[in-house]
Amino acid sequence: MTRLPSAPGVYRFRDAGGRVLYVGRAVQLRRRVASYWLDLRGRHHLRAMVARIARVEAVVCDSEHEAAWLERNLLEHSMPRWNRTPGGQEVPVYIRLDPRPAAPGLSVVHEPSDFGPYLGGERVRLAVAALHRVLPLAYTGTALRGSEREMAAKHGVGPGDRTALVDTLAAVLRREPAAVASVDRLLRERRDRASEALAFELAARVQAEIRAVEWVTSPQRVTGAEPYDCTVSGWAAGVLVRFGVQDGRVRTWTHRPCTEANAHRHLAATPHAWADFANRNAELAAQLAQDG
Repeated sequence: MTRLPSAPGVYRFRDAGGRVLYVGRAVQLRRRVASYWLDLRGRHHLRAMVARIARVEAVVCDSEHEAAWLERNLLEHSMPRWNRTPGGQEVPVYIRLDPRPAAPGLSVVHEPSDFGPYLGGERVRLAVAALHRVLPLAYTGTALRGSEREMAAKHGVGPGDRTALVDTLAAVLRREPAAVASVDRLLRERRDRASEALAFELAARVQAEIRAVEWVTSPQRVTGAEPYDCTVSGWAAGVLVRFGVQDGRVRTWTHRPCTEANAHRHLAATPHAWADFANRNAELAAQLAQDG
């Protein structure tokens, strides 16, 4: 377990016969996996499972959101005996960016739309509220009424700002680094000002919004908006790791012993955009294989 990184990811337990016992996700893989042997904290039903664990496998993800999606996809495809919920608790949602002059704005919807998919309707709504706080597109509409006009004046925006705000919001939701960093800075400034004014409830709210924006703008490739199929492969030190992508989602995760010569054709078929993800996880698989 000391070979596991302190990074977000998905872990899998197998018994001595190679059967998958459990699949879970973690904010910090090393700490989460170690917890099964330290303190189950209300997960006492897993004690019998822990006694059967012979091998630990893991996938390192680029964000907590990506780990949540990967866990969901794997469990929807095949749920091991000790898992209780097929696919996790979060609801998949999308963000709609409406640029129409009369009533522009962002909204959270359940059907495929401009940006997404994301997991967790409540968290995504909080992210949308955060974006409205610092990029108030809704106050640039041409059909504003009394109090809305007052808020537009307070924010210093009007119809002439609509196009720029639409472009900036789209850049943030496309995860463009400069746009994301700018929103993060503005939100942190709002949080700090609220804290300095002893408005601690507001500061806490903005801090939650910062985390929500991180959730929707962090790297996430294991579930895409466009349906496509491919097989992603990585190899390291005699271990071949393969991820099966079906309809734009990583649905399967396997690894097996393989020579470098035999791995070549699989690596050659891996899309370039997936190479770093696959190779990184092949290296981790090879390290964990040394533990048995």
